[in-house]
Amino acid sequence: MSDEKITYRDVEEYEKFFTLAPTFLLERFAKKNTNIVLKFESKAESYLSKLTDSQKSKLDIVLNTKIDELQSIMDEAYRNTGKKQYQIFANPKYREFIEINLKQLDKMVNK
Repeated sequence: MSDEKITYRDVEEYEKFFTLAPTFLLERFAKKNTNIVLKFESKAESYLSKLTDSQKSKLDIVLNTKIDELQSIMDEAYRNTGKKQYQIFANPKYREFIEINLKQLDKMVNK
């Protein structure tokens, strides 16, 4: 694993991806700990197949970053943008939701 860290600038670059789901839907999925990566597997696979080497490297960094650190970055993104989706991702009570989805994403990337 690299010593690189994910930053708010990385999140900012992929804002469209993080804010794709409407807030009410994202929160409903988070409350139920829904595996949304699996739910949208074909779209996720299509997205993953189009990543550049640089994007794959950043994704690897995300997959190897502690959840607390990711949530801290999401909190920073929320404070900078006011976008409610970031607030949901930053909420500690949705930690398991993030873990479930990152594990699924990791399975897809490393199959």
